[in-house]
Amino acid sequence: MKPVLHLHSISDIGDFIESNTRHPLVAVVDFSKAEDKIEEGTRISCDFYTIMFKNYSCNTFRYGRKTYDFQDGSLVCLAPKQIMTMDTEVEQRDDRLGWGLFFHPDLIRGTALGKTIKDYTFFSYETNEALHLSDKEKQTLHGIVQKIDTELSENIDRHSGTLIVSNIELLLNYCTRYYDRQFITRKAANNDVLSKVEAVLRDYFRSTDLSEKHLPTVKYLADEVHLSANYLSDLLKRETGMNAQDHIHHYLIEAAKDLLLNTNKTVGELAFDLGFEYPQYFSRLFKSKTGLTPVEYRNLD
Repeated sequence: MKPVLHLHSISDIGDFIESNTRHPLVAVVDFSKAEDKIEEGTRISCDFYTIMFKNYSCNTFRYGRKTYDFQDGSLVCLAPKQIMTMDTEVEQRDDRLGWGLFFHPDLIRGTALGKTIKDYTFFSYETNEALHLSDKEKQTLHGIVQKIDTELSENIDRHSGTLIVSNIELLLNYCTRYYDRQFITRKAANNDVLSKVEAVLRDYFRSTDLSEKHLPTVKYLADEVHLSANYLSDLLKRETGMNAQDHIHHYLIEAAKDLLLNTNKTVGELAFDLGFEYPQYFSRLFKSKTGLTPVEYRNLD
């Protein structure tokens, strides 16, 4: 496996793609025109945010346990420090379109977007959870990117930063809308994921050695269904109104209720059996979810 190449600044992009960067903190690259100098299989991480779209690829790629074709166009969003593996195979087509938007965290530091950037959870999705766009959606996003590129071509003035950041925020808000649409249109696949999540949690809490395994984490649950933690939480939230942590707590509380009513163990012993290190954490969570302490629930008529 090749070592990871790390790009520290926006200007470093020019070392791998023949494209001029005109601003120290943000760049737009037209992949259909840029010369790619990256060897196949190269792994890259960056100190900046990356949003890339392309409608051409010779390859398919795995989404969960299913394989999807990239030829219809997909958008990938990566946060700083994430690793991407570059593929140099190119499909020949007349309408080949590809662009990349790269912006450093310093660009948005101190802005409204800088305060809300972590709310755009799709930056922490895996690359196999890419956003697949309709023709209209492609045009909308491409139009915003072109506005950013045009602004970068102008002489920098006191309005430049505000306009660039505003358009980036607009782009991200459209991405949020389109991901919501994708969750809806993949309802059958989402229901399959939901069924798997429920099966994993049922089996986990039926285990007799929870005290050794401890409580399941969101990462554990996501790994079991082959999705990223953020993507799984967002999917579950849209489908059920509860995120991944809420689902874990639901099954935990149901298991706790059974133990409280069907055993004579103390609350401390039950907490340990359920994987809690400290009984007070269990009691606090139980009351927050049921409105009763474990003892009050056990003593209900």
